[in-house]
Amino acid sequence: MPPPDPDHWLYRYAPAEWVRASLNELAQARASFDQRNARAGLAGCRRAAGVALNGVLALADAPDPAYGRTYVDHLQALARDGAAPEDVREAARHLAEAPLPGGDFVVLRTSASNQRTLDAAETVMAHAYALVVRAGAM
Repeated sequence: MPPPDPDHWLYRYAPAEWVRASLNELAQARASFDQRNARAGLAGCRRAAGVALNGVLALADAPDPAYGRTYVDHLQALARDGAAPEDVREAARHLAEAPLPGGDFVVLRTSASNQRTLDAAETVMAHAYALVVRAGAM
């Protein structure tokens, strides 16, 4: 694991700091859904999961290039990662593929669909947390 580097996009935080920051992102996503702002809620869930995955990527001296640099890149790569548990891959797939409200399609959102998105973010975050803990970085 490389030392913190404030000028590097990934190593500016330690893995544990990325995971802790993801909790704040999830709280903001939940607040957005509570305020009936589904667009911000979904974006926040993607961000929360992606921030947690940054913690996993920051464990390596050279992060897996398949995971890209953006949160959506991270989620798409996790959805295809055969080493990840199926429920984690499915959660990542849900987050990566869920259409943003306000586009060309009318997406009917319910509290159940919002909760499914929050649950998906929490599943990815829990997976990232477990990997960071297993690496001894928490």
